[in-house]
Amino acid sequence: MASYSEDEFAGIPAEPASSFAAAPDAYQRLWTPHRLVYIEDGQQPAKDDCPFCLAPEKSDEDALIVARGEHAYVLLNLFPYNSGHLLVCPYRHIATYDEATDAEVAEIGSLTQIAMRVLRGTSSCDGFNIGMNQGRIAGAGIAAHLHQHIVPRWALDSNFFPIIAGTKAVPRLLGDVRAEVANAWPRS
Repeated sequence: MASYSEDEFAGIPAEPASSFAAAPDAYQRLWTPHRLVYIEDGQQPAKDDCPFCLAPEKSDEDALIVARGEHAYVLLNLFPYNSGHLLVCPYRHIATYDEATDAEVAEIGSLTQIAMRVLRGTSSCDGFNIGMNQGRIAGAGIAAHLHQHIVPRWALDSNFFPIIAGTKAVPRLLGDVRAEVANAWPRS
């Protein structure tokens, strides 16, 4: 596959489906070659370098951890889709949801519910995207360590800025969001 810079694709319109060799469909294709870095080989850290295994050994502030449970913990995504984008990770280094124990599954679920309440209270979000990418082929950035995404969403927060300009606008600093969410997290 040829490698192209983002500049070489600037201003190229999406291709109409009618120009493809197969039966046309209703989709337009907007090519985003800059995302190839997320799917190429060599992007996964070695087990000893797993950021989700290393995070609990650091201070909450340094690791962006907002809450710790017995079997799992919650931290901010270092590369957030939106402000307040959280991850729920088991402490154990497992790759897929079916490897999790009943206790880990229960706590991941409980921490997810609390995270939704906290984010709704701290950011007045209108909804959430919640999900897990299982395996590199499914788009997991760190495929070897299970993690669930909780992405707060607001009405009209989607735009083409990330695709057209190669830029994601994240209006708040990670440290500020971590402190706000951690301070709002209920204490048991």
